[in-house]
Amino acid sequence: MSTNLQRQDYSSPPPLEESYWSALLREGEFAEPVQITSNLQNERDVEYPSAMNDDSTESPSITSNTVDRDWGDIRQIMENDDVVDLTVIGYNRGGLLVEWRALRGFVPASQLMNFPATSNNNARRTALVNHVGQVLSLRVIELDSQQNRLILSERAARVQPGERANILTQLKSGDHAQGNITNLCDFGAFVDLGGLEGLIHISELSWGRVGHPADILKRDQQIEVYVLNVDRENGRIALSLKRLHPDPWETVGLRYKIGEMVEGTITNVVDFGAFACIEEGLEGLIHVSELAEGHFLHPRNVVSEGQTIRARILSIDSDTRRLGLSLRSIS
Repeated sequence: MSTNLQRQDYSSPPPLEESYWSALLREGEFAEPVQITSNLQNERDVEYPSAMNDDSTESPSITSNTVDRDWGDIRQIMENDDVVDLTVIGYNRGGLLVEWRALRGFVPASQLMNFPATSNNNARRTALVNHVGQVLSLRVIELDSQQNRLILSERAARVQPGERANILTQLKSGDHAQGNITNLCDFGAFVDLGGLEGLIHISELSWGRVGHPADILKRDQQIEVYVLNVDRENGRIALSLKRLHPDPWETVGLRYKIGEMVEGTITNVVDFGAFACIEEGLEGLIHVSELAEGHFLHPRNVVSEGQTIRARILSIDSDTRRLGLSLRSIS
């Protein structure tokens, strides 16, 4: 394996891909068949919580014209930033089901106020069950009649009318903002900026390695974020945590010199050597030839992940973000 894979270049912001946002509805929400409960004694499996009310396919009084009109009306409500009061008719493992005329809406658990920030399935299910029959004040945050998708938010309904539009208008690239973590997914973290969510892609969480956003953040945590990009047309906001701090590679040549001894922690052991973190966001490679004298079967016979080591700097290349270290030359 080539050592040129030592570090990915994160110098440019990630693109605002629609897949990041649609994944919010797939991962942990609709990843597998879910259960809908219209009353607690009557459960059935569905593949996807469609926005089409089941009655709309059975009742002759509900025509396609009725459904089209309802889509038009709910879109007008969304564009007016109005709040609607809807009754919770059911739930699945990802959130709550509500009904608006001939349409069924979905409220992700991450969009509920005072929902327990826990991964305990029983606690989550109990909290969802307790919402059934309640009337919630909601705003529409995602609408796609072609996909039969109607997504609503209780969080978004807690702000004044027009406030979310003001956030989109006023925020610009380079701004700092305050927000609360609403959801953690494999690809990043969603942040409520005041009824409007932004996304911190996993590559923008830290200058260092991040296995999963949950390793450094938790739901409902209040944080400061850096605004990378604002897509006003689509209502998308790309955020960053790491850009609140300088890129350590930009000044590595000023703070370290070749031959200097440094202390670090082994972060990864591979066939061609081991990586060691000497400060957040700054990792160096100890090539297999620089691990120890003599012969050994694998670098894991010399070092292990999490181990603290002292190493000597062999090379510094800030342009390619490479730092060469040695355990052999420590005397």
